[in-house]
Amino acid sequence: MADINLTQPEADALIAMGKIRVDDKQWSFPSPGERMAIPLTSSDKRENFTLDVTRAQIKLTKATYQNRARQAIILMRLDLDGPAHRNPDGADIPCPHLHVYCEGFGDRWAIPAPPDKYPNTQDLFSTFEGFMKHCNITDPPQVQMGLF
Repeated sequence: MADINLTQPEADALIAMGKIRVDDKQWSFPSPGERMAIPLTSSDKRENFTLDVTRAQIKLTKATYQNRARQAIILMRLDLDGPAHRNPDGADIPCPHLHVYCEGFGDRWAIPAPPDKYPNTQDLFSTFEGFMKHCNITDPPQVQMGLF
C-alpha cells in the first residue's frame, strides 16, 4: 500500500485542484440502497478523480459522499447519520463527520462536519451540493435530485 500514499502537500494540492465533469451525462441521485461513482478530471486533464455517493437502504438519512484520486485514495469523505468514528488517538467523533486525507493515516482521521459548509445534513441533496463545492468541483456533473 506504500505506493498509493501521498505526502500531505500532494494530498492538499489534489484537494484544492479544480475538478470538472468528464461528460454531459445526466445522473440520478441514488435512491436508498443505491450508489453511484461519477468520473471527474482536473481542469488540465492530468489527474482523474471519482465522486462517490452511497445511500443506506434502511436509514434514509444515512449517506456517504467521497472524493477519490488515483482510483483508490480517499481525499475527503463525508459520513451522514451513521455511527461515531474513532480516530487513531482514541477520540470518538460523532456523525456527521468529515474525513480528510492525512499523511500516514489516509482517511482514518475525522473531524466534525463543518456547519458552515454543511448547515443542514438532513437535506441529503443540498449537502451533496455543498460537498461538491467543498471538494472544489468547479464544473459539477449534472445530477437530478430524484425521490427521497
